[in-house]
Amino acid sequence: MPDSARLTVRYCGLADYEPTWRAMLDFTASRNAETIDELWVCEHPSVYTLGQAGKPEHRLAENGIPLVRIDRGGQITYHGPGQVVVYLLLDLARRGLKVRELVNRIEQALIDLLAEHGVGARRLDGAPGVYVELAGTVAKIGALGLRVKKNGCYHGVSLNVDMNLSPYAAINPCGYAGMAVTQTRDLGIALTPAQAAEALVSHLTQQLELA
Repeated sequence: MPDSARLTVRYCGLADYEPTWRAMLDFTASRNAETIDELWVCEHPSVYTLGQAGKPEHRLAENGIPLVRIDRGGQITYHGPGQVVVYLLLDLARRGLKVRELVNRIEQALIDLLAEHGVGARRLDGAPGVYVELAGTVAKIGALGLRVKKNGCYHGVSLNVDMNLSPYAAINPCGYAGMAVTQTRDLGIALTPAQAAEALVSHLTQQLELA
């Protein structure tokens, strides 16, 4: 296996957001040419995160859920139990990937996963993530945000699986007012978060092996 394809997957369970983010920063700062790329798979206790250029007004109401300002791109999003999160800690130069291509591959992994279960999903121009048709509208089911420092990528992708969606009502998801949000359970996909995590890792790995 070429070094560029080597990948370590770590299943971290339910992990507090801020220590996980700090660990990503430390990993990226200390990596070198021999550092093996990693995927970190987890769920988070309820938290909102706001990207570095995010607008605080996209939080519409206070509901006791903490907000963490972070260094990824994008606006505000929500993480909570029952949502699968995969962080991609990758050397983009070694893999020959540009950020836009990586975003496309992450989105394709989600699209392919949903297609396996008979759900058609797609991208929206100018709005990173993956969307499905739901009751005559477009609903977001997967979100992503990345940051790159010295060719080291971190942050990643989330997939709503079996969670309480009500906290999304207190924000403009990813900065889009009125954006509907859904999850695999409500689309008739009988996957637990653990099963969905394994499936998403498989599809992400396939996409990364194309590099």
